[in-house]
Amino acid sequence: MQLVLTDRSTLSKGQNYAVFSQNVWRLADMGARHAFLRAGFGFGNMPRFMVEDDIAAGKLRVIRIALPSNLKPLMPMRAVYRADAPPGPAGRWLIDHLNGNSRTRRQR
Repeated sequence: MQLVLTDRSTLSKGQNYAVFSQNVWRLADMGARHAFLRAGFGFGNMPRFMVEDDIAAGKLRVIRIALPSNLKPLMPMRAVYRADAPPGPAGRWLIDHLNGNSRTRRQR
């Protein structure tokens, strides 16, 4: 059972982001999803900082879902900035990553 956080507004009505299972429970509260995960009712994405203590204590564990090669989980994103105030280095890095033009750099 996949535990999916749902939006209470109409902005994302009919949209499914990162839903991989045919069996879904929708919850409108991150705390409720965390409690359901700890109770063993299913799996779902959580911010790492919210579950790291549970993982360390063995109450939860990280699972990796193997996606079919033709399926890429996507959420449309856009970068918007004023023409007279282009983004700095961090903003350019983010835009490159959104466009798939990222290069890993190591600095020593």
